[in-house]
Amino acid sequence: MAAPTPTEIRLNRTERRLEVAFDDGSHFSLPAEYLRVESPSAEVQGHGPGQKTLVHGKRMVGITGVEPVGQYAVRLIFDDRHDSGIYSWETLHRLGREYETRWPAYLAELEAKGLSRDLRGRAAPRSEPA
Repeated sequence: MAAPTPTEIRLNRTERRLEVAFDDGSHFSLPAEYLRVESPSAEVQGHGPGQKTLVHGKRMVGITGVEPVGQYAVRLIFDDRHDSGIYSWETLHRLGREYETRWPAYLAELEAKGLSRDLRGRAAPRSEPA
């Protein structure tokens, strides 16, 4: 059985979401942050099992472009300059189907590692007077 194919892909920049409807009747509204932290790129997923990087600080990330890749995928361009993930139709459908389990697991992993969805600037150390 062939993987579902999108019938519509729409970028909602204001809400920072990618709306994807598939020919199997499913429809997903995928947050840009979720798509960014789950990017299928080697930068995020690594080159083998167990090499996935926990991406943090992306709460406010947006998608600036959606480019077709042949007849099987799109490349998403994020405003943090990440643009190397190729999201196949199968990947988009899986991310949509698994959002309800993947997202809470991601949030729990962030918390366990003391990381935040927000960017945090580091203050420069203050010099103490001599």
